[in-house]
Amino acid sequence: MVDILFVLPTWQAILLCLLFAVIYVSSLYIWVEFHFISNCRDHPDVIKRRFISVSIVCVTAPFILWAVAKSSDKAEANDLLTWLGIRFWGFLPSLVVPLFLTMVLVPWLSLLTELNCLGEPVLVRVELECNIAKYWTNSVKNYVWLRNHIVAPLSEEFIFRACMLPLLVPCLGTGWAIILCPMFFGVAHFHHMIEKVAHGQQEVAAAFKESLFQLSYTTVFGAYSAFLFLRTGHLAAPVIAHAFCNHMGFPSFGEIMGYQPSTRYRLMALFAIGLVLWSLFLFPLTSPSLYANDVYVI
Repeated sequence: MVDILFVLPTWQAILLCLLFAVIYVSSLYIWVEFHFISNCRDHPDVIKRRFISVSIVCVTAPFILWAVAKSSDKAEANDLLTWLGIRFWGFLPSLVVPLFLTMVLVPWLSLLTELNCLGEPVLVRVELECNIAKYWTNSVKNYVWLRNHIVAPLSEEFIFRACMLPLLVPCLGTGWAIILCPMFFGVAHFHHMIEKVAHGQQEVAAAFKESLFQLSYTTVFGAYSAFLFLRTGHLAAPVIAHAFCNHMGFPSFGEIMGYQPSTRYRLMALFAIGLVLWSLFLFPLTSPSLYANDVYVI
């Protein structure tokens, strides 16, 4: 495959990233516009057709990137798949280490999930383990689960990280690219507000407030995800972190405050420990040398 470079002017790179975001979000609603499916986002038919839509977008986007790239024999040039974070060397560490790093950040969430079983008889814990096994068995047959854990992380990270960062890094540098890239990702989630208002699920003010909150944490996660992509040079790293975060869900701080003081303090201590350990491990565990990454320098 021919080695290429992306040398677009800044405004063109940003415009193309905006185009990717618009196409991705628009693809989710094209079936509704033609009255092929219902408006409920969790309806199996809606999910299946959206799988088709985002798959088409993900197949099309690399051709657009190829069209705007320039062939080059410079040392920093790479083939398109390498720019997209799809490569062999360092792949296994990119699956395991970023997942471990993300899990370090939220050890208290695991305790919170299992908290109701603390102090319960052994039979209750055995039943919990059986339920966990049943959960995974049933999940692979559930379209909502497949969307949240596989299709959404894979397609979103591919479009919003793998396709955008190769355009933004050459003209903005890695720092500004990490800051700007998640903004496309965060703003794209505003389409959930439109859905809720259109279906009468929420008033405009409430939906906007919720979407603004979602914008804040998706932008923060997007920056972390972009960091993982650039440090590892692998698409797998942000995808696995994204899937894990979707599985755990957003922390319920209100729930924590509802526990007894001793339990609450343990959870808060675990949160602080996790944050400190994550900060200490962030750069060592994402060292480019671990992933044979000479694509992006950060």
